[in-house]
Amino acid sequence: MPSPTHDALRTPAWTPPAGNTKPPLSSRMMRAAWRGLPARRYDVGWEPGLVVPAPDGSPLITDHYFPRAAGDFPTLLVRSPYGRGVPWSPMYGLLFAEQGFHVILQSCRGTGGSGGRFGLWRNEAADGRATVSWLREQPWFDGTLGTIGASYLGYVQWALAMDPPPELKAMVVQVGLHDPHAFFHANGALNLENALVSGVGMAYQHQGLAPMVKATLRLQRRLREITTARPLRGAQASVVGDVPWLDDAMTHADADDPHWLGTSMGQAAERLDVPTGLITGWHDALLDQTLEQYGRLRRAGCDTALLVGPWTHTSAFQRGWPEVFAESLAWLRAHLCDDPSGLRPTRVRVHTGGDESWRDLDDWPSSPAVTSWFPAPDGQLLQQAPTDAEPLASFRYDPADPTPSVGGPLLSRGAGPRDNGALEAREDVLTFTGPPLTEPVDVLGPVSARLSVSTDTGYADVFARLCDVDAQGRSTNVCDGLVRLRTTGQAPTRVTVPMSSTAHRFAAGHRIRWQISGGAHPRYARNPGTGASPVDATEFLPVRITVHADSELTLPRGAAGTVKDRGQPRS
Repeated sequence: MPSPTHDALRTPAWTPPAGNTKPPLSSRMMRAAWRGLPARRYDVGWEPGLVVPAPDGSPLITDHYFPRAAGDFPTLLVRSPYGRGVPWSPMYGLLFAEQGFHVILQSCRGTGGSGGRFGLWRNEAADGRATVSWLREQPWFDGTLGTIGASYLGYVQWALAMDPPPELKAMVVQVGLHDPHAFFHANGALNLENALVSGVGMAYQHQGLAPMVKATLRLQRRLREITTARPLRGAQASVVGDVPWLDDAMTHADADDPHWLGTSMGQAAERLDVPTGLITGWHDALLDQTLEQYGRLRRAGCDTALLVGPWTHTSAFQRGWPEVFAESLAWLRAHLCDDPSGLRPTRVRVHTGGDESWRDLDDWPSSPAVTSWFPAPDGQLLQQAPTDAEPLASFRYDPADPTPSVGGPLLSRGAGPRDNGALEAREDVLTFTGPPLTEPVDVLGPVSARLSVSTDTGYADVFARLCDVDAQGRSTNVCDGLVRLRTTGQAPTRVTVPMSSTAHRFAAGHRIRWQISGGAHPRYARNPGTGASPVDATEFLPVRITVHADSELTLPRGAAGTVKDRGQPRS
């Protein structure tokens, strides 16, 4: 409901000013190229360059998109460090305004012309609240507010939700994060490639398309040079420039380090009562954070919905955009416009790889049941538990020639499902493969590996991956994970490797494969093998990793859901 205080002050039935500016040409051109979107309801007006004062007086430059029609419309707040142009202007400003929303698209402080210094993670809550205070003074604001946005634009929503204003009635967090440390570091290892790509985006995208494209191409050309530098610390400066926050994020590996104090917004979901729609992809770099958000919201009793498509972090806004937009629009109309007609009947919808169907589920994960698979001699993967814990297979990981990364949840090109044949032919990669399946096997939920391993140096990473091997022998990655470990002596160490989550059908005739290696570079910074920090190491020591027979791959057994449709995924 609109706040009583605001209703008393607001000018009723605000009428758009005459002669207002059309949205940018680049936005209108992109809008014309999209297919599969709902018909436009209103022409759109644009007020660029509005100034919103931050708490310290810094000007936050803001663009206002609105329906060119008299009457009351709810407002969407979008705050971005990536500028206010393409793609945010057409995706949020233009598309949602033509569906009947005021849209406020604002550059975070220190970016896109806004004043002050960009302090990653540090100012978003206060600056968001200041923007809501400014909204209350606008004659067109009817007191009903929603937020929407992707990636860091999701983080700023969680920051506002830590102390949500009374006007906030709905949120849509698309491939968004709430925990910066977990984005940069995974189980002790640095997410190197994604850190570098995010650094380029933060440093250049708000400067415009040309600088961003040049910086991205420069990173692609020099990625190997940067990621193999000894030491790694500071090597990115030749491409990204002097970006202190990036160096700090890469070098503070411990989640308990004071550097990360107050940066996680995860607690917001534990007490939130604002209806929140969540959207991610099975190969999104922030999939695990989105699923964690969903779990927290459910435990808090908050109205929430989850959509997981066959997407990477970026393809959700390319080929997946019709589904993402439809889901977002339906959620916002239901909770801001009292129009639930577009909502789906179940809380969760997931795309299932393998049979390329969409399934409606009551919850996620849908079933606690699991099946176990065990490695066996000659590279077999069996459902019979071993009778001993003897060494089964070993390989030598050399950080000077690190095992490369192939596909998976990357921000860069090459993300998603890929042919793993060349990777699995390497001597530093083990594979254990099940027999051809006599009937389909559905895997829906979190996948994990409980490994029994020993090393000859005490320092190693273990990378575990689930793959689908088709009838022609092509091995395609489904989900994976990595853990950095420290072993003692020659005795095996038990370690659990979280391998993220999936919804996947292994078809009859296909085989389940468990892939194990000592790293995935440059997705993860290589383990130097000496116990030194990976960002400061200059000396490398190869390690022999031995997998023991009492290791176990745990797959969540799929529960029946409603299959909505089939066809090629938008990936």
